[in-house]
Amino acid sequence: QLQACGGGLVQAGGSLRLSCAASGRTFSSYAMGWFRQAPGKEREFVAAISWSGGSTYYADSVKGRFTISRDNAKNTVYLQMNSLKPEDTAVYYCAARPPSKRIEYDYWGQGTQVTVSS
Repeated sequence: QLQACGGGLVQAGGSLRLSCAASGRTFSSYAMGWFRQAPGKEREFVAAISWSGGSTYYADSVKGRFTISRDNAKNTVYLQMNSLKPEDTAVYYCAARPPSKRIEYDYWGQGTQVTVSS
């Protein structure tokens, strides 16, 4: 129900824009988040956005470089990634958190690979 795309190979300092399109249900009332998992590491939080888009949250490691946004009319959430670093290399996942949950994300996309070369 969540399809992430937009990953790829980019040089350090470059940019990528990830998209996460929802299908099968509308996620306009859900908070949406991006997470990532690097090889040999646990999955970590990257960014989140409230259902209205009025509130955004970022991990310290990406603050000032990444921007999360959403278009509820298109049922899509985005992650604009600028000034990419090799340590940003990971599989990136989008997820949806229902209004009834404060922390837990119930729906997850399949992931898209981001590789940043030095």
